[in-house]
Parts: sequence; C-alpha cells; structure tokens
Amino acid sequence: MNATTRRLMAGIGLIVAITIAATGIDLIRDANAQPASASDLGQATQTVTREPSTTDPNVVQALSAAFRNAAQSALPSVVSIEVETARQQATRTPFGLPFGFEDNRDPGPARGFGTGFVFRSDGHILTNNHVVAEAERVTVRFQDRSEAQATVVGRDPNTDIAVLKVERNDLQPVNLGNSDQIMVGDWVVALGFPLNLQGTATVTAGIVSAMGRNLNILGRTGEAIEQFIQTDAAINPGNSGGPLIDLNGQVIGVNSAIASPTGYFSGYGFAIPINIAHSVADDLIRHGEVRRPQLGVGVRDVSDEDRDAFNLPDLSGALVSEVMPDKPAAAAGMELGDVIVAVDGTRITDSGRLIELLNNTYDPGDRIAIEVIRNGDRRTFNVRLDMFRPAVSGATRPQEARTSGVSRLGFRAADLTPQIARSFNLEASSGVVITEVDPRGAAAGFVGGGMLIERINGQPVETVDDLETIANGLDAGDVVTLIVLRPDTGARTIVNYRLRE
Repeated sequence: MNATTRRLMAGIGLIVAITIAATGIDLIRDANAQPASASDLGQATQTVTREPSTTDPNVVQALSAAFRNAAQSALPSVVSIEVETARQQATRTPFGLPFGFEDNRDPGPARGFGTGFVFRSDGHILTNNHVVAEAERVTVRFQDRSEAQATVVGRDPNTDIAVLKVERNDLQPVNLGNSDQIMVGDWVVALGFPLNLQGTATVTAGIVSAMGRNLNILGRTGEAIEQFIQTDAAINPGNSGGPLIDLNGQVIGVNSAIASPTGYFSGYGFAIPINIAHSVADDLIRHGEVRRPQLGVGVRDVSDEDRDAFNLPDLSGALVSEVMPDKPAAAAGMELGDVIVAVDGTRITDSGRLIELLNNTYDPGDRIAIEVIRNGDRRTFNVRLDMFRPAVSGATRPQEARTSGVSRLGFRAADLTPQIARSFNLEASSGVVITEVDPRGAAAGFVGGGMLIERINGQPVETVDDLETIANGLDAGDVVTLIVLRPDTGARTIVNYRLRE
C-alpha cells in the first residue's frame, strides 16, 4: 500500500450518495425521462412544505427511479456467503456484528451466513473478516443461483475486511465510489441477505446519519481503524459484508456492524468506508497481508479531565494512553500522557484523525515529526514508522470440518499467537492454549479458555500437532490427565476426566 493510495483514502467520511436538494440532481433520472432541475426540486420542496397534496409526481418518480436504478446497478454483483465452522456461535455477537448463525443446538459443525460483493471480475470477492474468521468451508452463491467454493485470500481484523477468491473470471464487479465525498444526510442503499433470506438480495434505504464513528469494537491499541459510516438503512444479521451504495449505484461502504440491544436492527447500522476497504483489499490480494505503518502507541480522545490534569489549552489532540515497548514512539522518547497535536504540521483534532492521517498518508519506514503537549509544554519528536505485524498473516484455505483429536478431548486449542495472548491476557509467547470448551463435552467444568496446556497424560505439549497426536491415541473411557497453567492466577493445575463416546 503506497502513500499515494493512502492519500486517495484520506478523510474517511464515506459515501458519494446524493440528496434530493443536491446540485447534482441530474443524476436522479428515469431511464426515459429528462432529469429534473435543481429549481424544479426547490419548487417541489416548497410545495410539499406548504401543500403536501400538490407534490409534483415527476419529482417523486425521479426519486424512485434513482433508488431503482442504483439497486439494479449493484444487485448482480452481490453474493450470499455461507460458512461452516467447527463450533456453534450465537446470532448476536458481543460486538453487534451482524453475522447470522443457524439455531443449531446439536454438537458438530454450524452453518453461518453473510454477504459479500464482487470486487474484481477474476473472482475476488470482498466481505467482512468476522464473516469468515472461523470458517472451515466457504460457499458463495451468486444472483443467478449458481454457487462456488471459495478460498480466503487474506483477512484484516483491524479493519474487519476479508477477501475471498472463487475460480471464475466472468463476474460483474461493483462500481466503487469515493467515500471521502459523502456527507451527512446523503441517501444510501444497503444490499445483502439478512436473516438468511436467499434468492434475490434484500434492498433497504436510508440516509447517512453520521460519519467517522469509532465504536471500539475492533481493538484498543491503535491498530484498529474505526471510522464507520453510520446509516439508518436497515441492517440485520446476514447483512455483514454487503455493499452500502449511493444513488449512482457506486459502493461507498461495507456493511459491518449494528448498534442494538437485541442483535437486530434498532435504527443504526455502520459501514466501513470503501476507501479504507479498497486499499486493504488491494494489499491482501497483492501481499496476503496489510502493510500498515505503526507508531507504537494507543490513543484516545482528550476528555475535560485530561485538559485540566495535563494543562491543555483545549480538548483537541490524541492522548497517548499506551506506549508499546521497543516501538518507534518509545524509542523516540514519547511517554504516557503526551497529547499529539500535529504530525508534520498537520493539526490533529482527535484520535481518529491521527489514525486516519497515519494510515492514509504514510508508509512503514517513513520519518515524521510529531508535535505533542507534555504538561503544558510543546515538544517535537522525530519518529521513523515501523510496520504493524499483521493480525492474520498469509492466505488461509477453508477445509472440511475436522474431527481431530483436539475436538475429541472436549475442547478446541490453538498454537499461541500474540493476538490470542492479548485476548486472554497471557504473558507467555509460545505454547498451546485452550480457546473454547464444549459445554456438552467431557472437559466441561474441568478446564477453561485461556489455559495453557503443558502436559497430557505425562507427555509434553508444545504444539497443536503434539496435542492431536496424543489425543488420537486415546479411546472412549480413557482417563485424560492434563497439567495446565491458569491465566488468572498463573498457577499450574492438574485435572483428570474421562473421555466419552
């Protein structure tokens, strides 16, 4: 991802939709009608305000045609995505990510459903990371009801974007818009397969209700990029990964999250700006990972209490809430409590603006001048940006659901990675960690997620392969003896339980 590409992404305001009163109203037209003029719309608006019964039918038809033409332009590129996972998940995820799962209470593989859209005619498809993150098998269904198995080219949890690939080269890609040009109040249309409604994609409409929303659902250490477009177009479980389009039929966002106490649409949905998604997808296709610059700090917006505590002139800037050891910011001398107010002379208004600027303008290895306020004094640090270690590296290929020795033990385990270690607050850098316990399995009540496995039946366990080899030699009725390290106390614990049929 070069600096020029990131500059084209700048602004993260998302969506090139047009409003009824926009000067570009000539884009709203019927296939056989002349475009309405801005003055016509102005008069129609006044008429609606004063005498609703005398609304100009030509304006209503033009607006209906705009929505109809936009939807018909994008619909051929929208796909339904079905995934199989080795474990059941709830329809409502902890973060309000609208990805649906069937209500399957039986043990074994579960089926989930989401949405995607054709990114390139050569078979590349864009969707959300959370749609395919747990997938062992991915099936893509097209609008003509044909289907194909897909591989996962790459995933980026920090933006919730993933790229799939099917073996077809006759696909119709979407038209990409420019999310930097979107404004609050612009009309938008969401397309997808909510609630596993198959066949033709569902179309819902609304407006852009806010831009640049940071929901704190993807991460808290400055790695995640959250500048969501907020819309009141209905988004429900299954809509994840579908396109949000403007009235030109151009994609300006990727539907990703909802704000809801129930897990279903309650008035607000959120989409990833297409300028961000486009750049991430290009990197995933080209490199299998996202090459993003790293400063090495966690940041948040400045509060009123921060202003008083740190003797700040106002509430602008990005407060350094975490300094990562051995990273560029720490090496340059930046400290907790520093408030970043400028980068290379560009004013930083809040934490979102800092993350946006770094990722849209700079590449790993670039040198930048960061101006901070520390206890009322201004200082400048010269920093050479590093590169984030990808949260997910390389391509992954979905497989058939496995019935390995690990699942027979009544839990799932994984080789420890930095991301998994962070999720369980583990200090270890290697080993095998229990990631999930089957509530109906033999290990339920004996072990829990986050426990590091040191030995099984006296044999050391260093990798998942070791664990599977040992487990595959056990039979139903055998006693399993585990020595595990508890994440909460750091103490070693020994547990014994008996395998079931």
